[in-house]
Amino acid sequence: MNLPSFIWLWKIAAWSMGLSLVGYLLLAVTGIWMFRERTLAHFPRFRWFLGGRREVRSLHYTIGITMVSLVLLLLAIGIIGTIGHFGSLGHSSHLMAGLIVVILVLLSAWSATQINTRRSWARPLHIGVNMILFGGFIWVSLTGWIVVQKYLP
Repeated sequence: MNLPSFIWLWKIAAWSMGLSLVGYLLLAVTGIWMFRERTLAHFPRFRWFLGGRREVRSLHYTIGITMVSLVLLLLAIGIIGTIGHFGSLGHSSHLMAGLIVVILVLLSAWSATQINTRRSWARPLHIGVNMILFGGFIWVSLTGWIVVQKYLP
């Protein structure tokens, strides 16, 4: 195929992946913050920094929605860029890693919406999926680096 360079697409993907990883780390920090505030009787409250429980929960949700959006953007870029460059999908294990990460992110987001006092299974599911997602992000990052080497001149 005689197509234009997709380097601009890969730049968007690189930024999206980097921001997704930062989002994941911020979600871990705010998630641990919410857990500790919920379980410790004398947890220090820094209202001047993040506010109360509602503000931290709202920040956690906002970062989560942003990360879901970035991961879906990465999925679209990966599909469009790979088909545009190679003409088909499935040239490496990066496709499988990416699809698993997308599924884990969506499962995590869905389980987050289910957390309440009547659904005791939702919070452990959310936390467990996020722990597995850590490994998924490592896998997709390593396979992604291999894929990036194919596109660089």
